[in-house]
Formats: sequence, structure tokens, C-alpha cells
Amino acid sequence: VIAQALGVVPVASAALGPVAGFPAGRLVASHFSVMTRTTAQVMIGGPALVKRALGVDISKETLGGANVHDKSGVVDNITDDEDAALQQIRRFLSYLPQNVFERAPRIECQDPVDRCEDALASIVPRNRRHAFNVQCAIELVVDQESFFPVAMTYGPEILVGLARLNGQPIGVTANDCRHLAGAMTAQAAQKMRRMIELCDTFHLPLLNFVDEPGFMIGPEAESAATIRYGMAAVAAAAQAKIPCCLLYTSPSPRD
Repeated sequence: VIAQALGVVPVASAALGPVAGFPAGRLVASHFSVMTRTTAQVMIGGPALVKRALGVDISKETLGGANVHDKSGVVDNITDDEDAALQQIRRFLSYLPQNVFERAPRIECQDPVDRCEDALASIVPRNRRHAFNVQCAIELVVDQESFFPVAMTYGPEILVGLARLNGQPIGVTANDCRHLAGAMTAQAAQKMRRMIELCDTFHLPLLNFVDEPGFMIGPEAESAATIRYGMAAVAAAAQAKIPCCLLYTSPSPRD
């Protein structure tokens, strides 16, 4: 049922306590998933099953707690408590239509359309060796206080999230030069592909801040199958039928 629903309606899930087996599968298959930091664990099989099958004694927290999934990418976001988890789900759903046959809900924009952010003229450094905070650039471009980042600690080389422009919901992707110069790692590629596919499913325009040095190289990148996941992200972008706007944020070659 969930496989059919994913192509028709937005699906968001929260882990508020221990979740294992098929329920954990449904959680992570959702368009957006969140877990609480102190009360939730997400596992394929719990400690008792791991003990019987592998002879390993391990706690639920060590097996599938927030410290594990903060980096694994199994869930999108982690919150301090249940109220914050539900607030994030409500915010995520506010950007999306009720189903693929409707338009995303455009809201009245309180942000003046002629707002001019002078900081944008200098936020990208002239020296390529100097990094800058691309999230600040995103927040200066989109409607004020509308950017909702997703999976910040997984594949941090790419920053993704949802936002609004003049009240219209959009998807946002951006290379973050503070992490491996914004190179496309295997994790970052998977995160970017998911955001592109989400936007394509629910007809959200995509705003892409480009500072792309290419796929990550080296032995770790090769063992992580970076080129496979990177090309999957490239294919998702090429096949998407949504409007896409590119903003190039590469620093000037001049020092």
C-alpha cells in the first residue's frame, strides 16, 4: 500500500520510540522521516534478534539510536522531542499538495517582492580558497524564514530542503563548499536524487545553487561507489520534468 501511496500523496513518518522490522521499512520509505533523539531507535532487527542470529550483545541505542542515524541517512531529520518531530512533519507537508493531481499550496507572501539583499553582492568570496555559508545565500534569496533544510548531517557536501519564492513552494539544492569543496560524494548524491524525485513527483520547481567541482575522488569515494550514485543523481535531474533554475555561486578566479 505504501508503495502505491508514495506516487500519489505525500507520506511523512515519525519514530517516537523503538521501531524495527517492516515498520522501520515503512518509516524510511516515506518522503520525509524524523526521529526523536532520546526516545527513538530505528532498526532492521532488534537486540534480541541480533543476539540470536549473530551472537552479538548490543543495546537498542547503540544499534539504531540517533547517534547512528545522524550520519547514516536512514532518517531525514532528528529532533529533541515528540512535539518538535510533529512540528517538522507539519512544516514539511505545508510545502506539498495533498496529492499529485493538485498544485502545491501557494500562500500569501509577507516578504516584499522588491526586497533587495545587498549582502548577496559580497557573500561569495573572490578567492576560490575561501569557503562561504551557502545556507545564508539561500535564505537571502528565498522568502524570509521559509527555508526548511532536510538531512543536514548526511552527505553535507550537498544542502537540500524546501522553501518558498513569493509564496510558491520550491525545492532547493546547493553545493556546500565548506564540506569537501561541495564535491558530489555517494551520500550527497543519494540525498540530491531524493530531493529531485520528490520535487518531480509533486511538481515543485527546483532552485539549484551550483558550485560543482565534480564527483569526489580517491579510494574512499571508489569504495563507496560514488560514480554509481552520482550518475543516478545526474539521471534524475535529466529526467525530471519540473522547471529548474540554476544560480552559479562559484567564486571568482581573481584573488
